[in-house]
Amino acid sequence: MARYSLVFVLLLSACASRTDDSTVRGMLPVPGGDIFYEISNPEASGIPLLLIHGGPGGTSCSYGMLDDRITDRPVIRYDQLETGLSERPNLREQWEIGHFVEEIEAIRANLELDTLHILGGSWGGAVAAEYALEGNIEGVQSIIFAGPLLSTPIWMEDANILVGQMPESLRDVIRDNEAAGTFDHPDYVAATDSFYARYLFHQPRPEIPECDGVNGNSEVYNTMWGPTEFTSTGTLLDYDRTDRLGEIDLPVLFVAGEYDEARPETMHKFAALMSDARVEVVADAGHVAMVDKPDEYAALVVSYLNDVESRE
Repeated sequence: MARYSLVFVLLLSACASRTDDSTVRGMLPVPGGDIFYEISNPEASGIPLLLIHGGPGGTSCSYGMLDDRITDRPVIRYDQLETGLSERPNLREQWEIGHFVEEIEAIRANLELDTLHILGGSWGGAVAAEYALEGNIEGVQSIIFAGPLLSTPIWMEDANILVGQMPESLRDVIRDNEAAGTFDHPDYVAATDSFYARYLFHQPRPEIPECDGVNGNSEVYNTMWGPTEFTSTGTLLDYDRTDRLGEIDLPVLFVAGEYDEARPETMHKFAALMSDARVEVVADAGHVAMVDKPDEYAALVVSYLNDVESRE
């Protein structure tokens, strides 16, 4: 089905509702339950962009910052099963990356996304990479990796560098409590917050209306990842796809904040492993660059997508 009829597909579904002239939202089935999705600009004529949120156990609501900034195409965001506004069946056997690849396949089938671009942020970058390597990528025009998790060992190396750049008192608190396994110690929690203020959200966090009443799932996060952004103890501990990045035969853009915990230097190393990849850095932004600098972030995305489409 042509991309121009996406809104027609959506409104045929009993699980979709139109909130205004620019947004459609609803629920759709994936293995194990139903997930929430929202599409901004459903009648726009450009090739749709599918957004994959971070976590694991995060939510897509921060992508609401892009609704009024990327208007030339339908922009689709969704909450993965077990988190956000999606159902939470507590199917722990599905808390593995293969399930999240299946979610993308289900979304494409239900919304008839024959042609699309994909943007995966943080953990969503791992899902996008796995889909590119193991899923059916026919019709995928490009992938944007935004501060992606592509290798847990490399993520830990970057985290160690960034912790090492913090004031000595905070650095010692983090390392002493990690050695002791006391991740709930108040001093460790405070030092962790200082890390996040530097490298996660580098700017004061704004109010995001789409996030009102929307909660992530810390159990999924702790099980798959670990207690903090810079300490992995979960099932993703050995995750690493650097040796297969060269197999991704698509145009690729890496986006990182200037102060991203997924360091720009690492993004350049990843890009060098691929045949058609480049890197853009959002100045004065952290890991959640679309919240820190939404105008600049959206402009980079729009420019890149238009560049890819101009090659046709």
